[in-house]
Amino acid sequence: MLPQPLPPGWYGRHQRRAKRVLRPVFRRLWTIEVEGLNRIPADGPAILCPNHLAAIDSFFVPAVLDRPVVYVGKAEYLDSWKTRWLFPALGMIPIDRRGGEHAQAALDAAREVLAGGGLFAIYPEGTRSRTGDLYRGKTGAARLAIETGAPIIPVGLIGTPEVQPVGSNRPRLFRPVRVRFGRPIEVDRYRSRPADRAVLRELTDELMFEIRALTGQNYVDRYAGELAPEFVDAQTAASPSLSSAAVLTAAPLPA
Repeated sequence: MLPQPLPPGWYGRHQRRAKRVLRPVFRRLWTIEVEGLNRIPADGPAILCPNHLAAIDSFFVPAVLDRPVVYVGKAEYLDSWKTRWLFPALGMIPIDRRGGEHAQAALDAAREVLAGGGLFAIYPEGTRSRTGDLYRGKTGAARLAIETGAPIIPVGLIGTPEVQPVGSNRPRLFRPVRVRFGRPIEVDRYRSRPADRAVLRELTDELMFEIRALTGQNYVDRYAGELAPEFVDAQTAASPSLSSAAVLTAAPLPA
């Protein structure tokens, strides 16, 4: 398992270099339409919160931004020596999804990124949607925003399930993808109530409403992880256009 914590500044240290190679490749292989890019601050901290429909989502958002983006991802991806140092160097903070004290190192690393004026990204649904719907958000992003004062920027991804269908290890090329950045949600009005669960829920619901407006997805007021396994299996078998197993899937901060 990757030692915790990593040296300061390790997360994302090679992302700029990787982007110089990958961004032209992505632009050549897919038609990427970007909206609201001016809503990303030129400097200073912000928390990006995209919907999550395909494994490749974690690559499209950084690919359209000039600034480095650090993601949170499940620690199991670092069990292999091949990814133990590479994924963090490209911008992944590993998190133990048991939550609580097990996730503390990831929370501390995320705060460090934001304290240093960086961009941090997390999927508020906590896992990929297997049905194409938008599910209830976890409150971790809201808590982190209130604690740090960083604005939350909703992100809508459209078309990524067609790029990487379920069961496919190879992305489909030359498909259109839209990346839509919504209006920043400022959290100053909540700063005096960081531990109020009602406030965390209100802010998270506001975020999910904004994501739905960006994507047009059907909203389901339950957590994606609550779906019965047999329902997920049935949906996966019946809908080959949905996303496949994640390569760099972000996991939720504790609710």
